[in-house]
Parts: sequence; C-alpha cells; structure tokens
Amino acid sequence: MSASPALAQGITANNVMGAAPVAIALGAGAFALIAMALVRRMLRDNRLARSRAAEQIAGLRARVDEYEALLSGGREIIVLWASAGEGPRFLGQASALLPPGRRAEAVLDFASWLGEADADRIARAIENLRVGGRGFELTLKASDGRTVRASGSLLGNGAALRLRPAAIAPQGELVAAASVSQATQTATDHATARTVLASLGKPAFLRDGAGRLVFANAAYHDLARALGRKTSESQPAELVDYGLLQRNRAVLGDARKPQSTMVTLGEVGDFEVVDFPVNGGSAGYLHARQDSAPRDAGLSHLSAIIDALATPIAIFNPNRELVQFNRAYCAMWDIDPNWLKLGMDERAILDKLRTDGKLPNEPDYQGWRTRHLSAYQLRVPKELEPWHLPDGRTVQVIAAPAGPKGGVIYVFEDITDQLNLKSQHKVVLDVQRSTLNALSEAVAVFGTNGRLTLSNPKLSTVWKLPANLLAETPHIDQIAEAAARALPEDGATIWRDLKRSIIDLNPTRSDRQGRITRADGKLIDYAIVRLPDGQTMMTFLDVTESANYQRVLKERNDALITADRLKDAFVQNVSYELRSPLTNIIGFADLLASGAAGELNDKQHSYTDFIRASSATLGVLIDNILDLATVDAGIAELQPEPQDVATLVDKARAGLAATFPDIDGEPSLNLKVIVEPDLPPFIADGTRIVNVLYNLLSNAARFSEPGGEVRLTVSGRTGRIQFVVEDEGAPMSEEMRVALLDRNEALAGPVRQRGAGLGLSIVRAFVNMHGGTIAVERREPRGTRVVVSLPSDAAMAGAAE
Repeated sequence: MSASPALAQGITANNVMGAAPVAIALGAGAFALIAMALVRRMLRDNRLARSRAAEQIAGLRARVDEYEALLSGGREIIVLWASAGEGPRFLGQASALLPPGRRAEAVLDFASWLGEADADRIARAIENLRVGGRGFELTLKASDGRTVRASGSLLGNGAALRLRPAAIAPQGELVAAASVSQATQTATDHATARTVLASLGKPAFLRDGAGRLVFANAAYHDLARALGRKTSESQPAELVDYGLLQRNRAVLGDARKPQSTMVTLGEVGDFEVVDFPVNGGSAGYLHARQDSAPRDAGLSHLSAIIDALATPIAIFNPNRELVQFNRAYCAMWDIDPNWLKLGMDERAILDKLRTDGKLPNEPDYQGWRTRHLSAYQLRVPKELEPWHLPDGRTVQVIAAPAGPKGGVIYVFEDITDQLNLKSQHKVVLDVQRSTLNALSEAVAVFGTNGRLTLSNPKLSTVWKLPANLLAETPHIDQIAEAAARALPEDGATIWRDLKRSIIDLNPTRSDRQGRITRADGKLIDYAIVRLPDGQTMMTFLDVTESANYQRVLKERNDALITADRLKDAFVQNVSYELRSPLTNIIGFADLLASGAAGELNDKQHSYTDFIRASSATLGVLIDNILDLATVDAGIAELQPEPQDVATLVDKARAGLAATFPDIDGEPSLNLKVIVEPDLPPFIADGTRIVNVLYNLLSNAARFSEPGGEVRLTVSGRTGRIQFVVEDEGAPMSEEMRVALLDRNEALAGPVRQRGAGLGLSIVRAFVNMHGGTIAVERREPRGTRVVVSLPSDAAMAGAAE
C-alpha cells in the first residue's frame, strides 16, 4: 500500500520535532565536558606558573636580602627613594657618618652633621636629582672635619643617594697618591723623599715621626705666602692642623692607606689634604677641591669680601670668563645658581639675560653689547650708562679694572628707589620753591659761612637788591654793600646790625624779631630764626601800608572813645541840668491849674494843661536818658519783687494819659487793655516793667492816627508773661522794623509826633535785663504788633544767666 505525499510529509515533521530536544541535550553535555577539561587544564597551568613565579620571587628576595645585608654591613649609608609617594629607605651603618647613638634616618638632617654651605649644596643636588634627574658627585666636609663623598643617581623609577667617608682619595688622586707613596716609601732617607716631593707641581710636605714639618716644596711655600704666612725652607709654615689629620686617621682605622681630609685655607679656597705614611714619618700634598672652580690668584683675596656683600658683584678675567660672583648677583638677575658656573663667557650670560627679557630693550643689541664689553679696556673705574630694564627697574653699572692682568669688576646697583626719591624730592623742592616765591615776606637763609643759600624774589624787592646778585649765593658783606648803594641813608647801618645776628655762633643764642624804620619811610618787620642745621633764616615784611592803616584806625578809635565819653558826660549833665528847671515849670503849672493864683478862664486852663502835658513828656524823656546812661555804663540793676500785673498796667496807663491829654474834650488815644485771668505769679522790677509798657504804648500812640485804637493784651505762657501791643497805624516797612529797636534811630514816615527815639531802646535794654525777648511784626493791612515775652520769675532767670 502506498502512502499519499501529504501523509508522508506529516510523519517526517513529527519525527524531527520529537528528536530536537534530545540533540540539544547531547550538545550541551558535550560542551560542558569540553569546558571542564579546559578549565582544569588552565587551573593546573596557573598553579604551575604561580609556583615558578613564587620560586623566582623567593630567589630575587633572597638575592635582595643578600645585597642589603652586604650594603648594611659596609661603612657607608645608602638612601633609596623607590617612588614619589613612598618614604626613603636607609641601608648601611649610621656610625659610619653620624655620632654614636643616632639612627641612619638622621643622615638626611644635613645641617646637624655638615657645615651650612655643604648642607645647602647637597640638599639642592638631591632636589635636582629627584626632580630633574641630574646625578651628582660631591665632596663634603663634616662638622668634625672628616671628608665625606656623596653621589646621587637614578635607579629605575626612583633615586639613590650614597654617602661614605673619604677613606681614600678620589680615583684620580688615588693613582697620584699611590705613585707618590710608592716613591717615597722606597726612599732610604728623607733626602730622597724630599727629591720626590720637590718634583710635584702641587703643594707637598714631609713630616717626621713626631708630626713636625721638615720639608715643603716650592708650591707649598707659594701657597703659604698667598695666605700671608711666614715660611722658609728651614721652617715651613704649618697650613694644616696635624691633630685633625690624626683624628681623621683614627676614625678610619687604617693607618697604612692614604687618607683624605677636607680643609679650608682662608680666602684661597677649599683643599683636600692627601697624606700617607712613609719611612720615619708621613708625607702628603694639597689638592684643590675638584667641585670648586679655579680662582685667579690675583683675585683670591677678594672672595670673602665679595661673598659677604649685599651689593651684586661679578668679576671676569681678561678672557671674559666669570671668575667670581656673589649670591646678590644671582638674586638681582634671578639666575639659577645651577646654571651659572664659573668660567662662563660674559657674552653667553648677556645673551641668556636678553633671552629671558632681563636686559634693556635695545634695537641694536649687538652694538649695545659691544659698547658694554668695551669696559675691558678701562684703566680707571667708570659709571656705565644706566640699564632701564623691562620690569621697570633701573640699574647703575660700575665697571672697574680687575687687576694688572686685565679683566673687569662689575658692581650693579638698583637705583630705582633712588631715582623715585630724587623725582619726589624734586617735586617737593619745586612746590617749596613755588610756595617760597609766592610768599608776601622776603626770605633769606644764610649758611654758617655767611653766604646766602636760599632766597625768594621778594628779598630783591624789599631791599632793592640786583636779582643777578642773589643768584650768585653772595656773602652777607656783598649784600650789605649792595643795600648801602640802594639805600645810601641807612642801608649799610641796618645790614651791619643784621650781620651781627647771623655770624653769632653762641649756642645759647635765641630767635629775634622786631621792626626796622628806614630813612625812606618804609616800615619793615623782620624775624631771625635759628635752623637746626646751624643756618640762619631771616624774613622781612613791608608793613608800611598796614601800619599806616593801623595808625589811622587807632586814631579814629581813640576819637570815637573820646566822643562817646563826652556824649555820656553830656547826657548826664543835660539830664540833671534839665530836671531842675523842669521841676519848676511843672510846679508852677500845677499851681496855676489849681487856681491858687486866681481863677483861670477856659483858654488859660487849656494853656496850663498843654504845659503840664509837655512837661510830663519831657520828664519821661529825661528819665529815659538817665536810665539808658546807667544801662550803658553797666551800673543798672534790677530790684525783682512780686508784682501785680493789673497795677503795673494802670501805672503805665496813667503815665500815658498825662502824655496824651484829651483835646477839646475828645480823647486823643483809644486804649484797650485785656488782662487774662489766673496769670502766674510775676516777680520783676516793677519800675522797669512800667517803663517798658509806657514806652511801648506811647510809641504805638505816636505812630497812630488821632483816636486810633491801641490794644494791650497780657497773657501767661508756661512760666512766662507775654505783653502784646498792637496799633492800627501806617504799615511799617522792613527798614523801619529793623531800625525800630536801634537806639537813637529816627523813624521816617508820616507820624503825628517824633520822639527822641530812645523809648524802644529802653524797652530793649530792660527786656534783656529781665531775660526776656522782644519781637516786632507787621500787621496786615495796617498796623504793627510788638510782642514782649518775660520770664515769670526774673530773679531765677538772672541767676541762670
């Protein structure tokens, strides 16, 4: 039986779908087995690699420990810096360099076991090593005199510092020392040893078994003489402390080998003393320190002085090579001391400074440098042209010959502040000169030698002196002669007296002032002042015009005083002289009015009334004059007593009625009085208050129309009594209101009566005596208002004042 295609297709798909999970499972299992095999193999290989690495690390560590043990046992100290973030490691014995009891870490405290200069040198060298990667080799001198070798080098990512005692000389000197030692040790006597040492070009010496110098070669004697020591072939000068050499050899512990000791021989420099044993004693020689530059023998005596100076100094030899400079030179030009080396050509230094922008901006730099280098041809010191630097400084350069062999010494001085001070000083002098010239006084300053050192143009004007003479700083005798020619009458006499004051050298002398009256009528005020520096200053002022004004004013003042005195005497005399006849007139007028002498008709009665009124007005005027005279003389006094205000008003009204009587039966004055009730107690001088009220009311009546209303209002205000007088007269102008309170002021305008003008002056005086105030106001449209405010207790007011 055959199957249909559709049926066959369905069977195949079903079979495939059923076998898929089995195939996936078999594949995953196979992959897992392979992966596990790979992992196991990798783990095994890793364990083998780790084992081999551990063996290698152990071998390396053992080798490092072996090396460190070897280094730690040596007589030196090694400092290792592995990286920037880690601290240093120390290898070696501290006792090789440091005193007993100190740890190796203390070796980096260089100041504790090295000199100050060497401590600074090695500190800078280590910094350059770790930062800039520059190695170094240094020979240092310890505080106890021992010589120490220091070397620095890079080590991978770190750095290493090696410090060791100088048990032997440096390599170059080792060969020389060995050869010299061999030659001298084979000698059979000192004579042969002397021959060997005499052939050396370095200072060499020979000692006997007791350490005494028995021989020195020619170089040794030259060095001794350069140091200023007395030396001879029979008795060489001792340049090196033998005890120091012995102590150094004892520290090293090996007397058979050559040893090196660092010494400083004054201004000549630092030397290494290499000594070694010979038959019957010891021999040695002095070697100039390799890390110090050679010095010109002609300039060596200046070294200590130059180093100590704060002034920048640089010395160049005839070949333009730098042979000496100090720290101030580096500081002025901000030069790296590690860059600036002895022996450098001056042209290279100038080029470096120009590249760094530290030299003047010269368009023709080559020409400028050539002119500058011409200083090598100088035979005498010379100030070169100042250098105006880009940073604003100004430097003065002084060049001087360095010695008979040639060369030049440069001395640099920063004169920026000096120039600024000079500029400021010049400004101050210009201001002082302008001020001096603007003075109205003539000024002359004479030195201790009698010569004019300072003056202004006014001196020529006052004494008629030639201006060109004063510009030549003349002697006082020359000024006296010129004054005598200009003022023939008394010029010579005046200046002869002034000269005595100028040449007076008495230390106790004092300043003088006075007035000179010249024959030409001029008045000159003068003053002589001693200055702190011994000079003498004289000032002259022409006061002729002001003196004349003063004399005129004094004469006028004297005349006014005399006139015032005569006026006061006249007022008093007239007042008293008028009172007697006025009393007679009043008495007879009253007698006639009473009818005792006979009956009078109406017309006669009017005559007598007019006489009596005028007499009363005249009496009041005389009283006012007397009161004002006593006030001006300062002898007026108050008599404060309790007063009744109403009574005071009535007395003033009565006096006013006598002064202004009725005319043809018609009242000439319409007076209204308003007194507020419950006024505070009033303590004052009653007579003076009545006088004040009378004068105020009479003044208002005079400036009012006939029958015009005059009002008096009295009120109390917090411890004060206020009197207000108002009228309806013509409006008062500003000038009249100002003049109203002035004594003896006549008031202009259409008035019915014109008094002497003393009334309001009396008011002002008495109000002031009571401690009160007075005010004048203008009423609109017509009239005047006068307000007088008095304290209720005048006695208390006077005590307060």
